[in-house]
Amino acid sequence: MKMESVKELWRYRELLYFFAWRDIKVRYRQAAFGAAWAVIQPLLTMIIFSLLFGRVAHIDTGNVPYPIFVFCGLLPWTYVSGVLGFASLSLVSNEPLLTKVYFPRVFLPFGSVLAGLLDFLIGSILLVGLMFYYHVRAGWFLLLIPFVVLAMVLLTAGVSMVAAALSVRYRDVRYALPFLIQVWMFATPIVYPVAVIPERFRPILALNPCWGIVVGLRACLFRGLPFDFRLMGVSLAIAMMVFVLGAFYFRKAEKSFADVI
Repeated sequence: MKMESVKELWRYRELLYFFAWRDIKVRYRQAAFGAAWAVIQPLLTMIIFSLLFGRVAHIDTGNVPYPIFVFCGLLPWTYVSGVLGFASLSLVSNEPLLTKVYFPRVFLPFGSVLAGLLDFLIGSILLVGLMFYYHVRAGWFLLLIPFVVLAMVLLTAGVSMVAAALSVRYRDVRYALPFLIQVWMFATPIVYPVAVIPERFRPILALNPCWGIVVGLRACLFRGLPFDFRLMGVSLAIAMMVFVLGAFYFRKAEKSFADVI
């Protein structure tokens, strides 16, 4: 990204805050439970997975209770999948703005990325409550959480830019994306520990950046779990690469947004 583009983004930064706040209000407008949905969705999913995989399949998660093990994996995944759902449609749903007013177009998907952090924060508070309930203590790896969150945000922003740009030209992206997200979820160790995967397949699956994000967050929060610095480094590097490539593709595609949309 050129220095002129960075200066332009900084000059319009207040507009980014406006889009983020607008996304938050639209998301919970006329919702009976309001922002509580940020807790209800992962909590209900945790209960269902706990019944299916924890009690029926008897998946072993060591010293970590299965419900909190799953919720810790669902927390970043809910952020990634939720933001992608909103960001992919951010350009299409704002057609009048794109054709009449000039502003950095990337702020539309970025607004969804920023707004999703509120849900992530609310879910994190519930996770802390669950840790107290299950008497789970965190170790000093807790200090590494900012790196995990940074990888999560960079990855989500990069994929969001690509999905939003593709949705302008190919409207069937909105139908394919939920399926791809579902496949991506089961390729990430959310409902199962890494130990159930044969060791020969782990280097390949580790190329999925969400793998390192989920495993890294658990290592930060659950004492006794080793923190894999190499895995986290790979995930962070891939997330940065996805962000750069996403920004490059978005910058190239936005020249035709007004004509195609």
